[in-house]
Amino acid sequence: MTCNDTLARLLARLCPMHIVVDDTGVIRRAGPTLQKLRPDHPMPGQRFLDLFELTRPRRTCRFDDLLASGESKLNVTFRTAPHTALKGHIVPLPGCAVIDLSFGISLIDAVRDYALSSADFAPTSLATELLYLVEAKSAVMGEYGQLSRRLQAARVSAEEQAFTDTLTGLKNRRAMDHVLARKAGGGIPYSVMHIDLDFFKQVNDTLGHAAGDHVLQQVARILVEETRHEDTVARVGGDEFVIVFDDLTDRPRLRRIGQRLIDRLQQPMQFRGRPCAISASIGIAPSVEQPLSTPAGLLRLADLALYDAKHAGRSTLCFAAPRSGTRTACPPGAEVDETQGGCPPG
Repeated sequence: MTCNDTLARLLARLCPMHIVVDDTGVIRRAGPTLQKLRPDHPMPGQRFLDLFELTRPRRTCRFDDLLASGESKLNVTFRTAPHTALKGHIVPLPGCAVIDLSFGISLIDAVRDYALSSADFAPTSLATELLYLVEAKSAVMGEYGQLSRRLQAARVSAEEQAFTDTLTGLKNRRAMDHVLARKAGGGIPYSVMHIDLDFFKQVNDTLGHAAGDHVLQQVARILVEETRHEDTVARVGGDEFVIVFDDLTDRPRLRRIGQRLIDRLQQPMQFRGRPCAISASIGIAPSVEQPLSTPAGLLRLADLALYDAKHAGRSTLCFAAPRSGTRTACPPGAEVDETQGGCPPG
C-alpha cells in the first residue's frame, strides 16, 4: 500500500466529508459521506466551483483566487437540489488543497434528507453525540407515542364500558341521560318510547336467570333491528328499555314501530328447547306534543303512559296526551284517533 493510499484511507476515516482539490480546482478525491450526498454523480473529476457555490468568502469566482485569499473558513452550498449548506476549512498543500466540510447546525435536517447514521461521521465528531441524543429522543418519543395510544384506547374502552350495558350491548341509563341532556335546547324534535317487558319475572322464576339473560339479549337484538342507526336504544333497568327517536314525532309511524315491537316480542323465544313467553307494554311521548317539557319531563310522561298501557291489559302501547297530561291506552286492534291522541270510547 502506497503512502497516498494510506493517506486516503486516513482521510476517509477521520474526515469522511473531505475533498482533495488540485491547484486547478478539480476534485480528485471525495470522502465517503460527502459522496453519499450525491450518489448518482461521482465528485472526482468535477470542478469544485461547478459543484458548490461559495457564500464565504464572497466575490471569489476562481479556485486559485480562493487559495490566494488566505481564507481558511468556507461556507458553501450545493448548486443542485437539494441545496444543502455546508461549512468547511481549506488547507492548502503543495499542488493541492484539502477541504473538510460539515453540516453545522443543519445536521439533523441532513441526517433526515440523506438517511445518514453515526457510521457516516468520524468517531470523535460531536455529530455522533448529537445523533445518539436524537436516536434516544426518537426512541423515547416512540415509546411515549405507544403509551399515549394505549392510554387513549383504554380511555375509549372505559368510556364505552361506562355507557354500555354489558349484558345486551345496548346503551345504559347513564348514556341515555347524556343523550336526553343534549336534547335540551337542541331544536330538533324527538320522541321517547318506554318499554317494559310483561311476564319477565315468570321466565326467571321458572327457567332461571340464564333464560332471563337470553331473553334480554334477544329483546335487545329486536329493538336494534326495528330502529334506525341514529336512534338511541338503552336498557335502563332489569327489564325496562328506552328508545329515543331522533327527528321522529309522527304518531302513525311511532305507533307502527311500537306495534311491530309488541308483535315480535310476544313470539315465544326458545332457550335450550323450552319456550320463554313474554310481551311488552309501551309508553310514547313525542316532544312536539309537550313543548314545555324538559327531556327528563318527557321521559316521565312516557313512563306514566307506560303504566297506563300496563293497566289497559298489557301487550299495549299508549301515547301521552298532548298538553293535558292525561293518557289514553290503545288496546291491540283499536282504531286510534291520531288527532286526539287516544282511543275512541267504548
